[in-house]
Amino acid sequence: MEDHLESRAIRFHYSRPFVPGGRVPQDAHEYDGLILLGAGPLGVVSGPLLPSLAAELRLAEHFLKQRLPVIGIGLGAVILAVASGGGAAEEPLRFSVEMARRTAADALGGDMPEGFPVAIYMRDRPVLPAGAQVLATGETSGPVVFQVGETGVGFLGHPGIKVAMVEDLIMASDDLPEGTAEGLAELRKVQPEIAQALTQIMVGLVGQAHWMSSAP
Repeated sequence: MEDHLESRAIRFHYSRPFVPGGRVPQDAHEYDGLILLGAGPLGVVSGPLLPSLAAELRLAEHFLKQRLPVIGIGLGAVILAVASGGGAAEEPLRFSVEMARRTAADALGGDMPEGFPVAIYMRDRPVLPAGAQVLATGETSGPVVFQVGETGVGFLGHPGIKVAMVEDLIMASDDLPEGTAEGLAELRKVQPEIAQALTQIMVGLVGQAHWMSSAP
């Protein structure tokens, strides 16, 4: 995702609350959108909880109230669901690689691929608020991409996931989901398809977020 943003001259800033001196921004001041990333084995209602959960929820709520784009990925999608009036349900840490199918022809302005691989490595799951629109469903995971309001989009699987990203999560935790080796093998097979789908998805996200226009 970084490469696609940089190629469009869209500047971004990382906030790393998990490192010494790191913190979550207080509000949307001077920002045009928010991307909430995943957290591997950390959860919202089960397992080891995300330490910065309360601050990230407040920030997501603030961006949504300001009608600014919020993109949630993995656990970030769960936070997005909660911040938009939905909730979170307990589900164990899991790793699945499956095909997703678009459920709305106009998803992301029509730029979402009809079918694409999705790799999910996360704990818990979002409970969508009333009025949420499901944009894509997985073979076994139910809704894997959804939209809340005009500005919120949630992805259960990182649309630009790479094998190395999952390997880093595995090495950093003693809590491993079942079928980890099989999941990594399958992810390696579909890596080129994920990269190809990301190109279309990023066109849709950037367009919907108005990140290349002078005004929303």
